[in-house]
Amino acid sequence: MDDLQALFLRDVPLLDVRAPVEFHEGAFPTAQNHPLMDDADRVAIGTRYKQQGQDAAIALGLQRVSGEVKAQRVAAWEQFAREHPDGVLYCFRGGLRSRISQQWLFEQTGLHYPRVKGGYKAMRRFLLNQLETLPATLQPVVLSGRTGSGKTRFLQTLQRTMDLEGLANHRGSAFGGQPTPQPSQISFENALAIQLLRALQTQSALLFEDESRMIGSLHLPETFFTRLREAPLVLMQVADAERVEISYQEYVVDTSAAFTALHHGDVERGFAAFSGYLLGSLDKIQRRLGGARHQAVLKMMQQALAIQARDGTTQAHYDWVRLILLDYYDPMYDYQISKKQERLVFSGSPAEVRDYLSSVGVV
Repeated sequence: MDDLQALFLRDVPLLDVRAPVEFHEGAFPTAQNHPLMDDADRVAIGTRYKQQGQDAAIALGLQRVSGEVKAQRVAAWEQFAREHPDGVLYCFRGGLRSRISQQWLFEQTGLHYPRVKGGYKAMRRFLLNQLETLPATLQPVVLSGRTGSGKTRFLQTLQRTMDLEGLANHRGSAFGGQPTPQPSQISFENALAIQLLRALQTQSALLFEDESRMIGSLHLPETFFTRLREAPLVLMQVADAERVEISYQEYVVDTSAAFTALHHGDVERGFAAFSGYLLGSLDKIQRRLGGARHQAVLKMMQQALAIQARDGTTQAHYDWVRLILLDYYDPMYDYQISKKQERLVFSGSPAEVRDYLSSVGVV
């Protein structure tokens, strides 16, 4: 298999036989990791290769991955191959590990499963090239608006959009962390490149949410971010009361429920994790809030958490949400938008923004 563009455009299932540590450093959205060697195997065999050469390393590998261990790994590949008959397998360079996996799978099951020429390295190089070249063909429009305006929700109702915060698994603010961790930088870039490649097959105009270079701990690739930073800006205006309601719903109600779900419905453990998330998020902006304002927000937050712990209600969180939204985020946003006025092409309510985007062919 060497048509990498078709592989990514068709969402081909990917059987990744690299070691788990390699998979966690960078992977693709449709990939599952069923390694030929685990992390300990990889270290031991790599050390043997450096000390004694390839033949000795292969001999050690065949010794470590044998018997029941070998049977279990082939069984995992067989299950994947039968569930995904249209898939392909790969290792790092498309060399020895993928050939051995392919050979063992055939010998044990009779299944011929294709492998990717050049492996992960070729796939990664292809996607990096897309991130360098595709932004030049992109005609982005950027949706801006004050914190809590519901921009992400708005994007999710449209077709010609890309949810960068969804790809990054982060809502882009100090309180934007999710219960589950962000992907690695490499995995984020891979997913972004694939989405761009797919979206630009049919139309160059795409709508993005206004983001800084950093989304949580991840950064947008320079070429792509430069294109967004130069794009026309559409400002969505939402009443303060509605913004407070949206922020309360997303950062309190939804996030609290998500932490409980992550802990398999254990309300006590979920609440403890949620409390840690809120207080930790507040700590991140302590210096920018200033001492007095930080203490005021902290007191409101602690009181709200105490009430929630006592009777499960969350309405007390409205107080700190309102204060931090209007007194902290709004002045920062007003400053940032003042520097982007030359890019502003339209401003209006969500309904008016939708009509405008339709009139210019973005949605």
